Amino acid sequence: MRFLIRARIPTEAGNKMVQDPNFLKKIEEYINKIKAEANYFFESDGNRVVAFIVDIQSADQIPIITEPLFSGMDAHVELHPVMSLDDLKKGIPQAIVEANSYRY
Repeated sequence: MRFLIRARIPTEAGNKMVQDPNFLKKIEEYINKIKAEANYFFESDGNRVVAFIVDIQSADQIPIITEPLFSGMDAHVELHPVMSLDDLKKGIPQAIVEANSYRY
């Protein structure tokens, strides 16, 4: 299942990270390790934020993916299941049938 992983990095921790001459290499290695389908870097509420789209096959992968963000970046991490348009196209007809079956 695809997840959006959003890591909000506090300013102080982010400042230390970007001053590391190996920062870009480390972030690229992490992205390759987790096999991110997409990655984005942006600001939110004055903090650095990184977001990844990752296919997580089993729950035991969650600590492997998130722990470097928690301990390596001091990040606040969120995981959100996401779907593509194709997933939505498959799911909506079934959801309508289910919703209609519970109407009284």
